[in-house]
Amino acid sequence: MQWSKITDIILVASIAILVVFAILGLCQWVKRKSLTKVDKPLLWMFLPLILMAVTYFVFDKILIWNTRPNGSGEPSFPSTHVMVVASIFLCTAAVLPYYVKSRAMRVIIVLLMLALLTTVCVGRVAANMHWVSDVIGGLIFATVFAGIYYLITRRYKNA
Repeated sequence: MQWSKITDIILVASIAILVVFAILGLCQWVKRKSLTKVDKPLLWMFLPLILMAVTYFVFDKILIWNTRPNGSGEPSFPSTHVMVVASIFLCTAAVLPYYVKSRAMRVIIVLLMLALLTTVCVGRVAANMHWVSDVIGGLIFATVFAGIYYLITRRYKNA
């Protein structure tokens, strides 16, 4: 299987995690009959998504810093795959203590996400889709977005 396909599969899997959180939030909204009673960490998950969308638009349409190493001429900074996967995984790691009580299970999930994120980072460069600087840029943006999410949601003791 090609690196590009592998990274695409991991990207789709990470987006599926968001869908699970969205369904969980929707179920809480219906069951609790109020949007204000939905767990706050679930409600704030939209923020990193908006930040990612804005960043993608700015660097894909306005501030094109460099193009892909494969010669396609497409914008490559930051790596959207890395930014999206890292943002989702980092936000998921921040919210895990609310929903997964077993410390051992949380460690296993975080290690799995780290392995998958590493695969995406290496795979995007190996597939000749991004420069190393694109991957690093995606990681930096994701860390900032997840950090903002964490700072906002850490004050909610009970999900």
